[in-house]
Amino acid sequence: MNSFTALGADPLVSFPLSTEQDVFLLRRSGKSAAEALGVEKQDQIRLATALSELGRDLLGSAGLTVVFGVARRPLPLLLVGMDWTEDRDLGGEAVQAASRLVSVHYSPPEHAVTVEQPLTADGRTAEAIEQAREAVLAHTASGEPDDTRAQTSDLIAALVESRAQREEMRRLNAELEETNRGVVALYSELSEELEETNRGVVALYAELEEKSRLLREASEAKTRFWANVSHELRTPVNSVVGLARLLLECDEGGLDEEQRRQIGLISASGATLLALVDELLDNAKAESGRLEPHWAPVDLRAALGQLRGTLRGYESPGAAELIVAESGLSIVSDEVMLTRVLRNLLSNALKFTPSGTVRLDVAADRADGRDQVVFTVSDTGIGIPEAEQQQIFEEFYQVRGTHQRGRSGTGLGLPYARRLTELLGGGLTLRSEPGTGTVVTVTLPADGRPAVQAGPGEPVAPAVAVLVTVDDDDAFRASVRPLLERIAGRVIEVAEGGRASATVRRERPDAVLLDLHLPDLDGYAVLAELAADPALAAVPVVVLTSTPAAELDRNRLTHARAVLDKSALDPTALAAALSGSGPSAPSRASGKGDTA
Repeated sequence: MNSFTALGADPLVSFPLSTEQDVFLLRRSGKSAAEALGVEKQDQIRLATALSELGRDLLGSAGLTVVFGVARRPLPLLLVGMDWTEDRDLGGEAVQAASRLVSVHYSPPEHAVTVEQPLTADGRTAEAIEQAREAVLAHTASGEPDDTRAQTSDLIAALVESRAQREEMRRLNAELEETNRGVVALYSELSEELEETNRGVVALYAELEEKSRLLREASEAKTRFWANVSHELRTPVNSVVGLARLLLECDEGGLDEEQRRQIGLISASGATLLALVDELLDNAKAESGRLEPHWAPVDLRAALGQLRGTLRGYESPGAAELIVAESGLSIVSDEVMLTRVLRNLLSNALKFTPSGTVRLDVAADRADGRDQVVFTVSDTGIGIPEAEQQQIFEEFYQVRGTHQRGRSGTGLGLPYARRLTELLGGGLTLRSEPGTGTVVTVTLPADGRPAVQAGPGEPVAPAVAVLVTVDDDDAFRASVRPLLERIAGRVIEVAEGGRASATVRRERPDAVLLDLHLPDLDGYAVLAELAADPALAAVPVVVLTSTPAAELDRNRLTHARAVLDKSALDPTALAAALSGSGPSAPSRASGKGDTA
C-alpha cells in the first residue's frame, strides 16, 4: 500500500476479500475499528457504509486484499486500503458514493484504493490501536445473519439519532422564532423611539433656526440703532463743543475764573461724548461691513511721531512715561484705521498705568509666506485678571475695581481696536498679569492686501460671494475665520457633516470648504451626497484636511475641486481653489495642496 508507506502507517490486520461474507466482515471490521479509536457514532456508520460500497464493487477481483492501519503523523488517521492484481478499474459510481461519506484516494490505473478517517488525539495511543486490532479480529468468525442483524442495528441507531437531531432542530427553531419575535418587537420599539427622537431633533433645529433668525434681526437692529443714534447725537454734540470753544476763545473779561472752569468742563465732556459717538458709529459700520479700509502706503515714521505728540497730553507729573519707538518699516494699510488702533491701545495703557512706562515697539516678521509688521504695546500698569481677559473684548464691558475711579471710559476701545485690526487683515492678541502689566500685540500684513489679490491697478474682490465651511474643530474655525471672511463675502459655518447637504441646498453657496474628519458623517460621505444630488453637484468643493497624502482615498475624492493641506494653509492657493481661477494648487508633497 503506497499510501500506508507515505503516511508512515502501522498495519493492524489484513485479510482477503473474495466472498459476500468477506464484504460483511469488512463492514463490521471498519465500524468496530473506528469505534475502538474514538470515532463518533455517525462517522463509524459512514465509514462502514463506504467500505461496503467499495468492497462490493471490487468483489471478484483477483488478489483482492484489505489492510487496516493507523497513521500517527502529521494527523492521526484510520486507514483502510484495498489492492488487487487483476487489470480492472474501480467503478465510478462506487467511488462517488463512498467519497460523499469519507475521504477516498484512488488514481487509475493503479490497482489500489485507500479510505481515510480522521481520529482524535486519543486515537493515536498504543492502547487504542491495540483495541482496534482486537476489534477487527473479533469479527473474523461472524456469519451473514450476524452481519445482517448488525446492519439493521446500525440502521436503527442511525434513525434514532436522526430523529433526536430533528427534535433538537425543531426545538432550536422554536427558540429562534421566539428570539426573532423578541428582536422584531425590540426593533419596532427602538424604531419608534428613534422616530420620536428625530422629530424632537427636527423641532430643535427649527427652533434653533428661529433663534438664529431672531439673533440676526436683533444684531441688525442694534447696528441700525447705533448708527441712527450716533448720527442724531453728532450734530448737537458738535454744537455744544463748538459753542463752548467759542465762549472760551471770545471771552474779553466777561467770565470769571469759575465760569471759565465750568465752560471748560462742558467742552471736555462734550469732546468725550463726541469721541463716544464716533466710536459707536465706527463700530456700527464695522459690524455691518460698511467700514472699508482705504489702502495706501503709510509713512510709519511720520504716523508714529504724530501719535507721540497727540498722546503727550495724557502725561502728567508722576504719571507713566510714554515711549513710542521710531520705525522706517514699509507697510501698506489704512493710516486712519491704524492710527485709531494704536491710539486706543496707548491711551488705554496710559489710563491704567499710574506709574512706570508705556511702550510702543515696531518690528518686522514673516509668517505663512507673507511679510508682516508687528506693533507691541506694553505697560507696567495694574494688569487684567485672567478670568476677564476675554470679556474685555465685549462692547461696553469694563473690569470693575477701585482703579476705575476718576477714569472715564466706554468699554468700546479694545473691541473697536480688534475689529479695525481684523478689517486691516491682521490679528490682535493680549497677555496680562495683575500687578505686572499688559502686552497687546497687533500683527498686520506688510502688503496690506487681503490674501486674495487682484492684478496691478485692479480692485481687490472676494474669491467667492458665499462660502460654506464644514469643520467640527471650533478652534480651527476661529483661527481661519478672518482669512475666510476676506476671501468670501459671506461665510456660513457648519460643525456637523449630517447638516452639510441641507445647508448647501438652502444657502446655494459659490463654494464649499470641507474637512474629511467629522464626528457623525465623514467628509467622504458628505462629498458623495453632494455629488449624487443633481441640484448640488455643480457646487465646487475644496477639501481641507491634515490627513497625509498617502492615506487619502483618492477614488472617493474625484468630486473635489482640490485637496489642501490643513496644517500648511496657503491663502493664495485656497482663494484660487475656491474661485477656480489662477494656476492649479501645488502638490501636497510641497506642503501646500493638491488638485483632485
